[in-house]
Amino acid sequence: MTEIYPAFSISPVPQPTSDTAAPELFHGIYGMPAFVTVPTADLEASTQFWTEGLGFFDFFSAEGQFVHLRRWAFQDVLLVPGQPRAQASTAVVSFACVEKQLVEIAASCQRLLPESASEPSVKPWNSAEVDVVTPENLRVTMTAARPFDPESQEAQNLKEIGIEKN
Repeated sequence: MTEIYPAFSISPVPQPTSDTAAPELFHGIYGMPAFVTVPTADLEASTQFWTEGLGFFDFFSAEGQFVHLRRWAFQDVLLVPGQPRAQASTAVVSFACVEKQLVEIAASCQRLLPESASEPSVKPWNSAEVDVVTPENLRVTMTAARPFDPESQEAQNLKEIGIEKN
């Protein structure tokens, strides 16, 4: 896979370092290339969980009709009235964050909805992640790239599947 190259310049996600700062919440208007629509029986409670727990903000809303949430650029969620799933979905939606946000996100979600979030864990693909089940039973993974260490097991895992950092 020699066609892979760094393209951080087109992404709001910062290159990971040990002290990477999170980008500002993005308040600009753009054509959304992708977004998630989440049915909820309680727009107010869902908005509270997504804003206070996951770090989104109410970008635009129409009372009783929908809430458009956002974090960074291209991280958009539409909460709409509807019947949420009875059980947690098997599908997962992931949102980027920086590693130092993970502990706070997990703790905030746990405070709002006990047993809703895992502890941060390091994954074999060189990220740290927190898994969350929202009040709507949507599985959300907050994922943070970690600084690349060419001597790490994660670097070896990537190399074994044909991904090497130049």
